[in-house]
Amino acid sequence: MRSIDIFLLAGSYFLGAVPFGYLLTKWRTGADIREQGSGNIGATNVLRTQGKIWGALTLVLDFGKAALAVNGCRFFGEAPWLAAAGGGLAVLGHCYPVYIGFRGGKGIASGLGAFLFIAPAAALGGLAVFLLEVGLFRIVSLGSVLASLTFGLLLFLFHGLWGWYDLSACWIGLGASLLLVARHHTNLRNLLRGSEPTLWGPRSRRAAPDRKETHG
Repeated sequence: MRSIDIFLLAGSYFLGAVPFGYLLTKWRTGADIREQGSGNIGATNVLRTQGKIWGALTLVLDFGKAALAVNGCRFFGEAPWLAAAGGGLAVLGHCYPVYIGFRGGKGIASGLGAFLFIAPAAALGGLAVFLLEVGLFRIVSLGSVLASLTFGLLLFLFHGLWGWYDLSACWIGLGASLLLVARHHTNLRNLLRGSEPTLWGPRSRRAAPDRKETHG
């Protein structure tokens, strides 16, 4: 591995670790987003605590930082797996950001930003599952988990059927998708108990502000 490749991979992590939800909330209100709502720095918690504009901005920035990491590795690197590794490290950085004590987000927006440029068909398949679930049941966490699992399965399906993706990239993508599922472990427990809030409606956090929810 060349020294530039090591630099690109390290840079991917540190770029992914930039906590935009935390920074935007701190700049806007002076408050720590980790002490509001679910305590998560991701776009969903920013949406619920700061409003639609700030939630959307967080989503775009989290998506963009991972996309930048992938394309930087692809442009300057040589190994066929480097772009996928850069995307995976950007997602890891978002989930465990060194800048704020490794308390990060769930990684869905950054995961989409990374793998839409690595495995677009698989990523779009996962996104379709997410949108379908949220449209039907309005549970963001469940949609995120199902989308992550769908993405991981489609990687190997498309590799096996048509050889679309490099096998090493498939394993990296599967590892990232399992990380995203693991980051929703509390949400999965809430789902089993029937206490996970919906994005809108009578079971949403806004409808029941005293309910402690755990997705962001």
